[in-house]
Amino acid sequence: MDTKTVYGIPNCDSTKKALAWLNEHKISFDFHDYKKAGIKASKLIKWCNLTGWEIILNKKSTTWRGLSKEEQAAITNQAAAIKIMIANNSIIKRPILEAGNKLIIGFTEENYYKQLK
Repeated sequence: MDTKTVYGIPNCDSTKKALAWLNEHKISFDFHDYKKAGIKASKLIKWCNLTGWEIILNKKSTTWRGLSKEEQAAITNQAAAIKIMIANNSIIKRPILEAGNKLIIGFTEENYYKQLK
């Protein structure tokens, strides 16, 4: 598999679990911290084109719940979703592991094992 990059926020429990799993299984990766490095629209467009914006945008997040009903209702397409994800990067599903054109979104041990071993 190609070079792996994990996108997330260091204090996110799911991200912590994913990083620990990768380290435990001696799988090398780079870590991209949304809070420090942000996220580019081009990256979000690539991901959304691969999976659909509905998968990348985390509607279960605290950030989503903090948006007004009007703001939530306005997110009806990829462009609107990308705009809100750039403005509020903690609304992006975490972690996202990218290896070339392959994405693993979220973390479960079973899925990481199946996809990476």
